[in-house]
Amino acid sequence: MSFSFWVNIIALLFSFFIGGVLLGVLLSRSVREKLAEVLNLKGLLLARSLHNPILKPGKNPWTAEAVLNPAAAVLNGRTHLIYRAIGMDGVSRLGYASSADGIVFDKRFPYPVYVAQKPRPLPGHVRRYSPVLYPSGGSWGGCEDPRMVAIEGRVYVTFNMFDGWDFIRVAAISIAESDFLAQQFWKWDGPHILSRPGEIQKNWVLFPEKIRGKYAILHSVAPTIDIAYRDSIEDIGTTEPFIESWVGSRDSLPAREGVWDSFVRGVGPPPLKTDRGWLLFYHAIDKRDPGRYKLGAMVLDLNDPTKVLYRASAPILAPDKPYENDGKPGVVYACGAVVRSSTMLGASDQTLFIYYGGADKVICVATAPLQGFLDALVRGSQPSLAAVTPTQTS
Repeated sequence: MSFSFWVNIIALLFSFFIGGVLLGVLLSRSVREKLAEVLNLKGLLLARSLHNPILKPGKNPWTAEAVLNPAAAVLNGRTHLIYRAIGMDGVSRLGYASSADGIVFDKRFPYPVYVAQKPRPLPGHVRRYSPVLYPSGGSWGGCEDPRMVAIEGRVYVTFNMFDGWDFIRVAAISIAESDFLAQQFWKWDGPHILSRPGEIQKNWVLFPEKIRGKYAILHSVAPTIDIAYRDSIEDIGTTEPFIESWVGSRDSLPAREGVWDSFVRGVGPPPLKTDRGWLLFYHAIDKRDPGRYKLGAMVLDLNDPTKVLYRASAPILAPDKPYENDGKPGVVYACGAVVRSSTMLGASDQTLFIYYGGADKVICVATAPLQGFLDALVRGSQPSLAAVTPTQTS
């Protein structure tokens, strides 16, 4: 037989060997799990809008330094944002914008729709915008990082009442939905302080409907998920008690090992109700990639929202774009999320919109098909958030 014949036989056997090895690798459990994880994570990827940033600092003095961290709600077919704006004086105020499609915001008020009354006097040389002096956006006072829900005909906004690093409490204002839509923003009721005096608390959210007949306030996702229930938001601190929440720095908690969200920092937007449970977004930092805020997702039980049913095994949004680093580097910070429905060819599609601040400077949006996102989250879920032992308790 010719030399070429044996060469072909050897090549064929070698091909069978390589093919068998590859098939064995592909059929191995670890590789199958890794492949499934990659495919599932693809479904969790959010598509950033080509219009990003969708809102930038404005020409008015009160928006001149930054616009960021917007609350969001869909009412009467339009997406409404209540966003944080930082002025040349370093004070944070709340602005308003709205959009017919959730992307292009064709209505934006030239004046604030809510201003915290009389921030505490500070020496003149520190009453200014300064990301160095005030790393939480560069503001020394005012109202920060709003979250918004509509419950039984009334719009509620929770926010951080910021008046120096030794005075950060959570407050709420509300307005009739009809007055909100009529843009009669002088009719806000409040502020009503929700957190206890003498404590530093931030980033609490209301569930968008009552649970067992009561308002539900999610006030902690680390070290545990904690929810307070009240008959009235307006009566908290008077006839109803202040909300007692864990006190301390989340950085002091032990790092979670073997996961991307080593340090869970706080909740993002208010929960969204889905057929799988409450879809909740949160901010976390990976100790292997320090200094970068990333956004995670989990699903909570509808009846017992302290129970985590599913948790995404990777961040759904990370600060990888230039506009998410041109300011305070490494920050994507979401305060608003909505679901918009559209009907195409007789079928109804739901799209998830997440509104976030980039680099503590601009406002951006990212989207995903809701059902595909939920399917990928459930398929690629990691175990529930494990409780850790806090080093400081209230």
